[in-house]
Amino acid sequence: MPRSNRRRREERGLPPALFVRQTREVFDGGMWTVREVTGRDPSRRYVCPGCLQTFRGGLTHVVAWPETGLMSGVEERRHWHTACWRARNQRPPRGSYR
Repeated sequence: MPRSNRRRREERGLPPALFVRQTREVFDGGMWTVREVTGRDPSRRYVCPGCLQTFRGGLTHVVAWPETGLMSGVEERRHWHTACWRARNQRPPRGSYR
């Protein structure tokens, strides 16, 4: 059989953006869009609104933003530690003594 120098066409899957898990959840009296994000850029730094700690963008985390209200939309998205997002309703309000 003769040798083929032609490159084989690679199978292309769906774009990675379609594999992001996105849900809608109720939080702080409104509906929020929530995405689980795999960390891709370790040079980025975010401050988690749940614990106010800084974390690198290379970690898997949650991005959430309100869908309705004056401060809503993708521009208002916040990056949370996954554990902080899950425990958001059990934390005391910011500034309270506990």
